[in-house]
Amino acid sequence: MAMEAALVSVATGVLKPVIGKLTVLLGNEYKRFKTVRKEIKSLTNELAAMEAFLLKMSEEEDPDVQDKVWMNEVRELSYDLEDAIDDFMQSIGDKDEKPDGFIEKVKNPLGKLGKMKARRRIGKEIQDLKKQIKEVGERNARYKGREAFSNSKNATVDPRALAIFEHASKLVGIDEPKAEIIKLLTEEDVRASEQQQQPKIVSITGPGGMGKTTLANQVYQELKGKYECWAFISVSRNPDMTNVLRTILSEVAKKDYATTEAGNIQQQIIKIIDFLADKRYFVVVDDIWDVDTWDIIKRAFPATSSTSRIITTTRMNSVAHLCCSSFNGHIYNIRALDMVHSRQLFHTRLFKSDEDCPSYLQEISKQILQKCDGLPLAIIAISGLLANTEKTEVLWNQVKDSIGRTLERNPCVEGMMKILSLSYFDLPPYLKTCLLYLSMYLEDSIIEKEDLIRRWIGEGFIHREGRYTAYEVGERCFNELLNRGLIQPGGTDIYGEVKSCRVHDTILDFIISKSIEENFVTILGVPTMTIVNQSKVVRRLCLQGVEEGNSAVLIADLVFSHVRSLTMVRGLLSIPSLEEFRHLRVLNLKDCSELEDQHLENIVRLFQLRYLNLKRTGISKLPEQIGRLGCLEVLDLRETSIRELPASIVNLRKLVHLLVERDVKFPDGIGKMQALETLKYVDASIQPLYFLCGLGQVMNLRSLKLILEIPLGEEHNKALVSSLCNLGTQNLRSLAFGDQSGLLHEESLCLPTLNDLSICFPAFPQVPTWVGSLKNLQRLRLFVKVLKQDDLCTLGALPSLLVLYLVGKTESNEKLRISGDVGFRFLKIFIYAGCYKPVDLMFGTGSMPKLEKLEFNYICLVEANSLGFGIENLPCLTSVKCITVWGDDGIVEAVKTAMERAASAHLNHPSLLFQRFRPLPPPPPPAWIDFARSQV
Repeated sequence: MAMEAALVSVATGVLKPVIGKLTVLLGNEYKRFKTVRKEIKSLTNELAAMEAFLLKMSEEEDPDVQDKVWMNEVRELSYDLEDAIDDFMQSIGDKDEKPDGFIEKVKNPLGKLGKMKARRRIGKEIQDLKKQIKEVGERNARYKGREAFSNSKNATVDPRALAIFEHASKLVGIDEPKAEIIKLLTEEDVRASEQQQQPKIVSITGPGGMGKTTLANQVYQELKGKYECWAFISVSRNPDMTNVLRTILSEVAKKDYATTEAGNIQQQIIKIIDFLADKRYFVVVDDIWDVDTWDIIKRAFPATSSTSRIITTTRMNSVAHLCCSSFNGHIYNIRALDMVHSRQLFHTRLFKSDEDCPSYLQEISKQILQKCDGLPLAIIAISGLLANTEKTEVLWNQVKDSIGRTLERNPCVEGMMKILSLSYFDLPPYLKTCLLYLSMYLEDSIIEKEDLIRRWIGEGFIHREGRYTAYEVGERCFNELLNRGLIQPGGTDIYGEVKSCRVHDTILDFIISKSIEENFVTILGVPTMTIVNQSKVVRRLCLQGVEEGNSAVLIADLVFSHVRSLTMVRGLLSIPSLEEFRHLRVLNLKDCSELEDQHLENIVRLFQLRYLNLKRTGISKLPEQIGRLGCLEVLDLRETSIRELPASIVNLRKLVHLLVERDVKFPDGIGKMQALETLKYVDASIQPLYFLCGLGQVMNLRSLKLILEIPLGEEHNKALVSSLCNLGTQNLRSLAFGDQSGLLHEESLCLPTLNDLSICFPAFPQVPTWVGSLKNLQRLRLFVKVLKQDDLCTLGALPSLLVLYLVGKTESNEKLRISGDVGFRFLKIFIYAGCYKPVDLMFGTGSMPKLEKLEFNYICLVEANSLGFGIENLPCLTSVKCITVWGDDGIVEAVKTAMERAASAHLNHPSLLFQRFRPLPPPPPPAWIDFARSQV
């Protein structure tokens, strides 16, 4: 499916929505106003031509100065034009009317438009704007453009892109540098006795994009299990040192001190020293930018622990030398990839494992790699560009020639930035916009996919397209950025799906620079970058770590009336009343713990607000008139003190995503919120009957998370089951239910549209019979007290099942057999948690023919063939994981041998990974409810 142009983009500003709004004014309702209609039609045609020209020019990597100035002026005018139209339409509405977006404002108050005053005003506004546009056009007489060579195409996540950062360096020459660093950390020391008493340290240094973090992480993963405590901490360019030290304490102690541990820097250092005293520790301190930062961090590590180890990474030689002089240290200068390893990395990204580079592209590939000069980030970036370009000699030659010019003029790091620039300009407009928006996040941030997509929606960058929801379109954008190597996969869920991402420092530097250049984002609080061009109007404002003492003047100089997006990072700042942000679309106050109820007093005046995030703030209640925000699409109230929603919230007829804590009580009228697609979490046991009945009327609901803490009465049970069945025959795709009442086992549900079902606790006596009717179910997470062969038959018969997470145990001495006649024809991932019991599954001939990943949790291994038995009957298996396993001495090696023997029939030998291996016997099994909670 071809992606439509974005509503709002870095290339065209808001020209597209402005043209849409002007088109509404040309409707039959306004044919009486001939003079106004004539002006509007002329203006609409002019703007449409400008939009087309701007889209073409956005593909130019280096437009001439005159064109660039014109492009910026037109974009800025588009914002002013939309603000003027919105102000006009708001002013002609009833003061008591609940605004509900522009289209409704145009269609409803038709009588008011007939007033001469309003007619004269809109006519004058349009004439003035036409005049401005004409003046801008006269300053730039040349309209020109050329076709770009790129041929972008949409894609789902390429599994190779997900592996590139986790495994790429292992495949492309990491073994040698990893072995060198391990040797430096572990070899016998012949230095002076004083240095021998200190921890050993290796400081990895080199330019950005060389793979320092990847290399350090590979060493960390291999060695950490040999120490009593360990930690991996990213510092970044502008660190909050109190939080950095708190994170170190949390990781080494394996306890969350992020929100509970108070104290200044000195107190945090003392706590870390006290904890690490007499312990063998291994710590990686990643991405240190200055000597002052290291001077603080080093004081947290006891200097007399000769058996402990530290790794640091930095771009700065001065920092590397200081790190090594602090302890018993070595500097490791990371090297670029040689041609053999560069080719391996390049081909891994572009071709399947069993497919060689076509002969007609081999020479061009070699020339491209020569220009990349062994820089891993450059190779990944350019291969991401080529992965979305047809594999033809002509197009690859164009890419090669472009790289050649940029690298020859700008060697080394500057050359890599030019490569990133080439990759950026190859992006379609909607992806450029989505990528630049990541400049709003702090360096080294873990960016949650769901929240990022919702912010894109609120900003107007993406929208619904046909049968695809706006969120699904956002997922495609996220996946495409992953595929191109412009963002790195962060955490994954139990099913292996990417749930967060990170932005490499070098790429972040680039997109921040582009965002400021295009006046796309204004960032305050980062001392190392240009803050803002004072001649420009602020459109999107991000306050990152701003302190009142040194930023009051900067903030006082800003004009807030045209700000469309406001993000606060690292605490609340004294800013003017929200009423001044009258054109605000996005308000992100997440983690502003000082935010209180009175700060939201004027929020109901933000009639254009689309996105509101109050997660982890001090808010205890919403304004009673919150329903006046008729354009609101996303509302996040998680981890606040809000316990009851105001009655007017049901008037938010455009609200798509509502996220609350599970103990929040809902008002009557949930059925009015027909736009709602996501609702989580809801405790059904505290909701009134009218809510349980109304829930089934929300026909567009796609994702629902419910908790049922206590049994309901009969009438409430019937209402809830009826609502779930109603939703399950409409659009419900994902249901997560924590049912401690036993309702879902006793009742029969009809949920034919469901794709994803997770019933977390407590465990069912057996698989409910209604689960077998879920013909479209692709992912299932289920807890069963005692698994029997019939249960496997029920689950195996699900025709669409791809992922199964099964928690349960078998009866004493009973083995369950999974054979070809059981089913599971398309299952790809199977996760089994055995509740501290021996593995009790056998895989027969023809069982799970498509299975790729097998994982066992909380199991015992009492025989060497506990895992190997039947494994040879899984022909597509690529990996086996054992997490929290108990076994006898030597069982790991015995199992590895059994795995190798059993896998000898496979073309793809499955990998075997053990995590948290412990000696027998296991502890007594916990109560089912406690074990179930541990798995959630």
